[in-house]
Amino acid sequence: MTLLVGALLAMGVVLTASPWLWPAGARRVRTPRAGAATRLLREAGLRADARVLLVAVAAGGLVAGSVAWLVTGAAAFAVVVTIGGAAAPVAFLRARRHRLLRLRRGLWPDVCDLLIASIRVGMPLPDAVAALEEAAPGPLRPAFAAFARDLHATGRFDAASADLKEALADPVGDRIIETMRMAREVGGTELSGVLRALSGSVRAEAALRAEVEARQSWIRGAAVLGAVAPWVILVLLLLRPEGAEAYTSPEGVILILGGAAVSFVAFRIMLRIGRLPEPRRWFR
Repeated sequence: MTLLVGALLAMGVVLTASPWLWPAGARRVRTPRAGAATRLLREAGLRADARVLLVAVAAGGLVAGSVAWLVTGAAAFAVVVTIGGAAAPVAFLRARRHRLLRLRRGLWPDVCDLLIASIRVGMPLPDAVAALEEAAPGPLRPAFAAFARDLHATGRFDAASADLKEALADPVGDRIIETMRMAREVGGTELSGVLRALSGSVRAEAALRAEVEARQSWIRGAAVLGAVAPWVILVLLLLRPEGAEAYTSPEGVILILGGAAVSFVAFRIMLRIGRLPEPRRWFR
């Protein structure tokens, strides 16, 4: 009895001290996540490195600022244009990402219908997904073609589907792929019903978003017009000698910089009012 109590006490001491005795074994190796620039490039449909975006930002700011300085000779205006030129590549990528998401949002119900039809005829799930290489809508075919190549080369559905998810970089695509992976792992006969319900949900959401965006498009147009119009007038004034002299004075510099700050804040508020919340990628 004494030996048993002593053994249990020793085991308790060892287990209590194990995090300090063997810290390396308790640590979990985590896969590093892609940076914000890399994620933005992927979601915009570009397979470039993040350094390319950095170069584009630097080049855009340098070119825009140099042109503004040469044309107007106003240093404050050149600084504002430099910041705008540096932000232009990021704004372009965000607009491209939004267009891709809006385009794909109307295509995912067709993908679900194709998967349901393939599963109903008895095709295995990996083959049903690989068959989308030829049957899927045009904008989605390259990603499914890469999935088919990975699947035929390795035979590993999980790895190929993870690469497919990264290639698509779409919230709805993440939900569909995770649903298929779960169905393959745990089995079951409800995959067709789940895909059918998901297809109906995505189709209804796409129709509602299209209607709301059409009605709120005037907000974005008003925001762009209200932000651009004063700067067009400022450029016209800077092209005149007396205007350039006035806006290169300390008061003119303060006016330009203050106007830039007000325009930026007002533009962001207008976009915030007219922006619909986008679904997030929870399964990255």
